[in-house]
Amino acid sequence: MPSHLIVKPGPVAEVSLNRPERRNALSDETLRQIAQAFRDLALEPRLRAVILKGEGRDFCAGADIEWMRRAGKLSGKAAEDDARLLAAACLAVDECPVPVIARAQGNIYGGGLGLLAAADVAVGAQDAKFCFSECRLGILPAVVSSFVLPKIGAQARRYYLTAEPFGPQEAFHMGLVHEISPENAMDDKIRQIAKGVLSCGPTAVREAKALIRAFPGKNPRERIDDSLKSLLRARSSAEGQEGLAAFLEKRKASWIK
Repeated sequence: MPSHLIVKPGPVAEVSLNRPERRNALSDETLRQIAQAFRDLALEPRLRAVILKGEGRDFCAGADIEWMRRAGKLSGKAAEDDARLLAAACLAVDECPVPVIARAQGNIYGGGLGLLAAADVAVGAQDAKFCFSECRLGILPAVVSSFVLPKIGAQARRYYLTAEPFGPQEAFHMGLVHEISPENAMDDKIRQIAKGVLSCGPTAVREAKALIRAFPGKNPRERIDDSLKSLLRARSSAEGQEGLAAFLEKRKASWIK
């Protein structure tokens, strides 16, 4: 079976949706491969960041129609297992221990917005088009909500319920994208963001991402206790000592190439 992804390993790895002829629409197999790719990358100790993108004109135009047709005929546990595939793919992106930087060009619809929201940083093309299109199809953006709603909040009341397309400026104000760029400058922008990540302590970045992910489910006292423990652990670590020494000695830290 041909791969639905192109995975380029390395300290800054790349995961590319590779179905440009289908506008990188998500099928059951695509989702399985996304989840597996991010789980595999998470085991790489040298991994510093992951760039998530789509080959061709579109980042991801939503669900594959053929998959939706097959899924609509399932029932019981088979239907539930199938519905969980999108959740598993988004969760694998969200749980990646290093920053995930998404490159969002062309059409970003439905499940593609789940992947985008699960990323840590997103760069949107100047002419990108976004849409929570599910209600137009008689379904709803349920699975992606675990990743989308923490970012866009009450904006969902409009864009979920009207299924209207919106542009990068609206996506920026919602928090779905963090930068807007002409498409021909997107790769330079993403390299710049990745360079910022590489200038930071590798363990510190991983710890910071873990802290961010853990915060929402805890009460204020737990948040304070956990954040203090994280700080003390980092401050006394070899990486923390090296970072402080490099600052005081006005030199680059050892992890900066």
